[in-house]
Amino acid sequence: MATTKKYTVTLPEDLAESVRAKVGPGNFSNYVTQAIARQEERGRLHELVDWLEDEYGPVTEEELTEAEAERRLLEQRHTELAATREGAKQQHDAA
Repeated sequence: MATTKKYTVTLPEDLAESVRAKVGPGNFSNYVTQAIARQEERGRLHELVDWLEDEYGPVTEEELTEAEAERRLLEQRHTELAATREGAKQQHDAA
């Protein structure tokens, strides 16, 4: 388990209260920790994109279109597979 240390941060009150209402006072620090970790990950991903674009050039509109079409196809296949599995489960449960 990672060592923890207490810090003091200043947050907009409405944001902090919105989070506290969702997660409760006992989970507030965990929520903030996860949010900071996600932001760090995004920063590393942006660094990777910058490096890739420096190395290989920017992504073209054609490449973006192809990637989006592939994503949609994968999403459709995933949805179909989930529906097939659900149907098989229902048939199994009915038997």
